This record gives sequence, structure tokens and C-alpha cells, in this order.
Amino acid sequence: MSFSVLQGFTKSLAMTVLSEIGDKTFFAAAILAMRHPRRLVLAGCLSALILMTILSALLGWAAPNLISRQLTHHVATLLFFGFGLWTLWEGFTGDGEAEDLAGVEAELDAAMKSKTGTDSKGSKVDDDLKKQRRPMLTQFFSPILLKAFSITFFGEWGDKSQIATIGLAADENPFGVVLGGIL
Repeated sequence: MSFSVLQGFTKSLAMTVLSEIGDKTFFAAAILAMRHPRRLVLAGCLSALILMTILSALLGWAAPNLISRQLTHHVATLLFFGFGLWTLWEGFTGDGEAEDLAGVEAELDAAMKSKTGTDSKGSKVDDDLKKQRRPMLTQFFSPILLKAFSITFFGEWGDKSQIATIGLAADENPFGVVLGGIL
């Protein structure tokens, strides 16, 4: 069993590219970027994906210490096979992307409508009071960046790409898996 960084990198890069195109978080990021500054959305989404990739690889690296490496290898192989069939099924039926896009748009529209509107005649004192009442993180980071981060992070939690990254890191060099996943 080879622990080559290059092998982990190439497998992770291929798996990430194939599993993330057309994913729910892909549509969420696209819709957010249409409505908000693209740099903030990109920074939020990328930081969430980087953190999720690192956490998944760490879990995959630790998994062989909890169960045998041979069993980890077989579970990872079954997961990749299952996700491959799942992806092919979604590709042939063509229903997944339209449903994901409609669902993401509905969720983002509901979030936009739930926000209260601000009065254009508001004073600087009102703005300062609002800033003081904001949660701790929004005092340091843009609310749009945090929104993009949280939508992406929690959207990826338990996603097939996360589980595949865990399995791949259990079977390959975790450093290569993280580099390939991030790229």
C-alpha cells in the first residue's frame, strides 16, 4: 500500500472535481455570488471547503487507528463504488440538479425575505447601535462572508464528497488528499 503524496493528490483532485460540479453547495455559491459581492462569497465558500477538507482528512487519517487498515480500505472502496453509481444515476435521470437549484433558491429567498428592511433615513447613531448589538463574529467578519461560510460548511456536512474524502485519506497520504481537495 503506497502512501505517495502525488497519488493522494491526484485521486483527491479527480474525486473532488467530479463530485462537486453540480452539487447543492455549487448552486448555493453561484446564487450567493449573483446577489452579493463575489469576493466575500468566494472567501466564505473557500474557507469552509478548506476547513471541511482538513477535518475530513484528519478523520480519515485517524480511522485506521480505530479499525483495521484492511477493513478501512474495503469500506472506502465500497463507498467510492456506491458514490460512483449514485452519481451515474443522477446524471442519467437528470433530476438532481434542477431540484437542488430550486431548493437552494427557495432557501435563499426565504432568508432574504425574513430579514427586516432598513430605513434609508436612518441615522449614524442607529447604525452604531446595530453594530454594537451584532453577534461577536459579525463584528470582525462580514455577514455575507459568514453566510457563505455557514451555508457551504453545513451543506457539505455528511455530503458524499466529505465521506469520500474521509475514505480516501484513510487509504492514501492525507497531506496529498488535503492538497488535492483544496485545489
